[in-house]
Amino acid sequence: MPILGIVASSKLTVPAIGPAIFISTSSSPFINAYAWSSGFGSKYSNPASLPSSAQGLSYDVVNNAIAMCGNSGAGSPYLSAYSFSGSGFGSKYADPATALTGEGVKSSFRPAGDAVAFAHVTSPRITAYPWSSSGFGTKYSNPGTLPTGNGYSVRFAPNGNDIVVGHVSSPHISAYPWSSGFGTKYANPATLPGGNGYGVAFSVGSDQVGIAHGNNGTATYPWSSGFGTKYANPASMPGGYNIGIEFTSGAVAIAHTSSPFLSVFPWSPGFGTKYANPATLPSSGGDIRFKPSGDVLAIIDNTSPYIKAYAWSGGFGSKYADPATAPSSSANSVVFNNI
Repeated sequence: MPILGIVASSKLTVPAIGPAIFISTSSSPFINAYAWSSGFGSKYSNPASLPSSAQGLSYDVVNNAIAMCGNSGAGSPYLSAYSFSGSGFGSKYADPATALTGEGVKSSFRPAGDAVAFAHVTSPRITAYPWSSSGFGTKYSNPGTLPTGNGYSVRFAPNGNDIVVGHVSSPHISAYPWSSGFGTKYANPATLPGGNGYGVAFSVGSDQVGIAHGNNGTATYPWSSGFGTKYANPASMPGGYNIGIEFTSGAVAIAHTSSPFLSVFPWSPGFGTKYANPATLPSSGGDIRFKPSGDVLAIIDNTSPYIKAYAWSGGFGSKYADPATAPSSSANSVVFNNI
């Protein structure tokens, strides 16, 4: 009599990638990732090969990868990148053939997932590479007109057509068209930012651009293949140096160096009357990021647990509970995985 058997399938089920939040910190493991589901979930295991430092995070939703800058203590190439899946961190990508020339400060993936750019100290101050699921390609040529000082921030427009760099030295902001590399630098805005460009961002529709700068201010402009006339400042200016700016639909958030450290305004475009502060204030200003769905606003903090996140719906909701396993040291940057 024949023996009947059952052949089990050898196909592995790979966990689907869900929403996640990433936080870079000043000491090992330098990069921390948490599942996100109505708040902080479990911390993912650290990468098998740790970065030697991490700041200036960005996430590529097309190829599911996380990029980060390296500080001066880390040494060349001053950057690193990892694949990411529903299981957490994958392998570290090979470093690019041409390293950054100095400490990396901020990074940005082009939304199409085909390029990644890094703002860094020392000339050329902005460096970009082709990007794919295979990792870094051959470095793009430098822009014909370089930023005038050390690069502190960078962002591709949501439509992928332009890239803007915040930097030291006037004009403090430099913008370029993008089409398989840097195009000719756009003319400077008629009204320049008043200080170093610590944070830059485009609006959701790619039709406004803002810079948080180190002279107690933020400058915002209409954007259409170049800068329009600067919008009026908000009636209630954030206090201290402005160091981060982020747009979501109908609002703009600014991180700054004096209490309440985080100020959010209606945006229509142009500033409306400042929203009431959150009930629980951050204890410092730092990198900020809206979840792409627009219903969460996160800010890094200089006291444990080094990250605060708030529900957002036309105003601050409650602060989410702290992660069960907090980052072990002060944070440098935060980003969601665009899901």
